[in-house]
Amino acid sequence: MNEDRHGPGTLNPKGFTRRGFLFAGLGGVALAAAGLYLWPKIFRRQWREPAFVAKVPNYGADIAEAILLGFKELGVSPEEIRGKRILLKPNLVETDSGAIHINTHPAVVYGAAQAFLRLGAGRVIVAEGPGHCRDTLLLLEESGLAEMLWQDRIPFVDLNYDQGYFTGNTGRYSSLSRLTFPETVRQVDWVVSLAKLKTHHWAGVTLSMKNLFGVMPGSYYGWPKNVLHYAGIDAAILDIVSALKPHFAIVDGIVGMEGDGPIMGTPKPAGVLVMGRNLPAVDATCARIMGIDPHRVRYLAEAGRRLGPVHAAEIIQVGEPVASVRTDFELLDKIPAHRGLRL
Repeated sequence: MNEDRHGPGTLNPKGFTRRGFLFAGLGGVALAAAGLYLWPKIFRRQWREPAFVAKVPNYGADIAEAILLGFKELGVSPEEIRGKRILLKPNLVETDSGAIHINTHPAVVYGAAQAFLRLGAGRVIVAEGPGHCRDTLLLLEESGLAEMLWQDRIPFVDLNYDQGYFTGNTGRYSSLSRLTFPETVRQVDWVVSLAKLKTHHWAGVTLSMKNLFGVMPGSYYGWPKNVLHYAGIDAAILDIVSALKPHFAIVDGIVGMEGDGPIMGTPKPAGVLVMGRNLPAVDATCARIMGIDPHRVRYLAEAGRRLGPVHAAEIIQVGEPVASVRTDFELLDKIPAHRGLRL
């Protein structure tokens, strides 16, 4: 009679019983499953990035001073800025007489320019590539920004028609193999996103990260930057931030926009400026001020994995506490991107 030489209780030539082998295999599966669960928790980058919130009641306030205070709290020193070429990228979309909730207010652009110049910046320029209005000069004039720039002799660059240069899509969030940036961004030392605090019809919110859509030249990407929309708005936002690596963000929340933004919404006074070096940290802070959970905004949730902190515990809040300035922005159930965003 032939016995099963590797039956229960006997060792195979390598020293394992069949039972032991099976249990070892099951243990390996369990460990692998545990590893998949624990890996992001153990190895997820632990961020510690500051975001500064200033109370600014209206556009007649000393905005430059508020920004300088933010610089001090965030460790931006004269030695770091002295001689630097600074690009301020405001949010210019459309114009409507007296509609201060659509575009970054000229007073905030002026305040930011003055703050950088007082710290010793060698040059400040304002640059934008509007995604909706093709007549950039008309937009500058009707928004009130042209007069401010003229009075202070601050140059403006229309990024829609700037010469482009190609770079690899290092983020790889979308299927785009490369990105085209305007030559101007290679000629400056700092790119500053000077955004507006607004809800958004497609992205949920538009803040310092989404504002960088306007960096991409319309002559390459179309209006309203159609190539980026086809690639996916959330993925394109992440790709742009990953490749451009902006240096600073200032969000104009003195009067923001709620409801059907970024154009059709209504004014929402929030009385704040929010700023910082890390754009996801700034935008997550802005979202909480708006009564929005940043983890439920798709591109912000994804940014928290690789680009910066979104978890409140990983953001060093300086200036005003978020709870003291929170004012819930209206979210519309008819807009899919707004559903489920409330904190």
